[in-house]
Parts: sequence; C-alpha cells; structure tokens
Amino acid sequence: MKDKFITIILFCVMLLNSIDVYVDIGLGVPTAHVIEESMIVLISGLAAIFLIFDMRKRSIKLEKLATQLKNADTQIRSLNDKMDEERAHFSEVIKLQFEQWNLTKGEQQVAFLLLKGLSLKEISVVRNTKEATVRQQASSIYSKSLLDGRHEFSAWFIEDLFMDQYT
Repeated sequence: MKDKFITIILFCVMLLNSIDVYVDIGLGVPTAHVIEESMIVLISGLAAIFLIFDMRKRSIKLEKLATQLKNADTQIRSLNDKMDEERAHFSEVIKLQFEQWNLTKGEQQVAFLLLKGLSLKEISVVRNTKEATVRQQASSIYSKSLLDGRHEFSAWFIEDLFMDQYT
C-alpha cells in the first residue's frame, strides 16, 4: 500500500513538472531551468516505473509463496491422515496381540497405558484402582506375554517399527 502511494505521488510530481516544463518552454524560460525540471520529470517517471516493476515482482513472489504454502498444507494434511491410519492400524495390531495373549479387558487397558509410558501409580489414578491391583495386572501381562517386564514388553511392539532401518 505504501509503495502504491509513493508511486502515485511520483506520477503526480512527474505530471505537474511536465506541465511546468511545457509552460516554461512557452514562456521562454532559460534552457538550464527547463533541463532541471525535465530531469525531475525523468527521474520521477523512472522511480515510479521501478516501483511498479518491484511491486509486480513481489506480488508474483507472494503468489508463488502462497501456492507453496497451500501445497505444504495439503501435504501436511495428507501426512497427518496417513499417520492417523497407521496409528489406527498399529493400535489394531496391538489389540490383536493382546487377544492372542488372552489378556483380560482390564489387563488390555493396563497394557495400553504401559505402552504409553505411564507409571503404575499413574495407571492406578487413570483407572481409579489401587496401585497393587495395577501391579498385579502388569505381572499377569508379562507372564502371559512371556516377556520380562516393562522394557521388554514395550520393545516387543516397537522393535518391528525400526527393524528395516537398522538391519
């Protein structure tokens, strides 16, 4: 907006000085004065043209950036959708494994919370049960899964995600 205002002012200066040069020529004003004012007209016109080209260049650049931003937003939405699908698939795989291990519904809830990284105390608060109950359910989960504790339990699910990257 500021550039447009400056461009308009420059065109006004150019127009008014052009009229002044025309009048000065008609009045027989000395040539040096006419040349000075003609230079003002020329410089004002060139500055206005420069600003117009610069504004156009920036406008094109902004349009390209807007297009890139729109494309990036589309890619992010697509990736988020894909991540949601993969997360749902992974959750389903986990649930199927819990069923293969014959975990009870309560044990499945505890197992999901263990995988999320909650402590036994936090799980007891979330499930509104005693910590001893959660501890017993965790032991039962490890026993049924034939895994030796929380770290091995979590690793059992996570190691397949990284298997291709480190082999």
